[in-house]
Amino acid sequence: MLGTIATGKIIDQNEESFFVQIDGITYELKRKEITQEEKPQLGDQIKGFLYDDKQHNREMTQFLPFAQKDQYGWSKVTEVKYNLGVFVDIGLPDKDVVISMDDLPYDKERWPQPEDQLLVHLETDEKNRIWAKLADENIFEQLAAHFPNDMKNKDIFGTVYSAREVGAFIITKEYYLGFVHLSQMARPLRLGEQFRGRVIGISQYGRLNLSTLPRAFEEIDDDAQMILMSLRRKKDKTLPFYDKSDAQEIKNYFGISKSAFKRALGHLLKAKYIKEDKDAGSISLLKDPEDAQND
Repeated sequence: MLGTIATGKIIDQNEESFFVQIDGITYELKRKEITQEEKPQLGDQIKGFLYDDKQHNREMTQFLPFAQKDQYGWSKVTEVKYNLGVFVDIGLPDKDVVISMDDLPYDKERWPQPEDQLLVHLETDEKNRIWAKLADENIFEQLAAHFPNDMKNKDIFGTVYSAREVGAFIITKEYYLGFVHLSQMARPLRLGEQFRGRVIGISQYGRLNLSTLPRAFEEIDDDAQMILMSLRRKKDKTLPFYDKSDAQEIKNYFGISKSAFKRALGHLLKAKYIKEDKDAGSISLLKDPEDAQND
């Protein structure tokens, strides 16, 4: 009975609440939890969602929760108890519902944390306890939208709906499905975590391949960026500087020390963005990382 919408008879009232009887059990319906336009009266039949609050009092509300038995809803994580599971807010005024630890990743580092978002529906067990249950892969496939072909290198925002050892499955705010391989994460992603990343390709399964790692040009430090900018401005993409250039000339042109210049140069050479001609005493732009991101 709990966790469902049911109709009962109003058998009593006071200034704050009505008391509704269903199958011999009385539920409190607070006046502030009524949404129907017509004012209820003693003896009326009235419908609402049944649950027990934090003190295990039987309650009814006409403000229906985001998630129900046959309805999935996005719910925010409010509390984590590693010996039980995680609590989520489904829109009830004085009760959060538990997702059992049995339904969460084995690795607790991948458990959701407060403020994370999970898509759930409700189940009531044989002891009349309400549990939140995670949406499975089939539900997300039903929700999924087709993504356009020009998604590569696009920034996206979404939510992790499955966190596994091999990687994380994502649903974007546009309801595109995506996957982040472990190698494309700066750290393991959590179930329910809000994901910000970019598209690096399309998988054979019709999902977007995603990454949380910065683009190559985003990894370059300010000194290296400045050298690249100086090279871009030259028609021949070449500058009369190299690792043996005079320190004062480097300082006058770039405004940085020779050691900082050499560090930035080494980074750019290693990434193969520039080439160095020691005989000519120059460096030239070989591959611009800003162009590479649009390939």
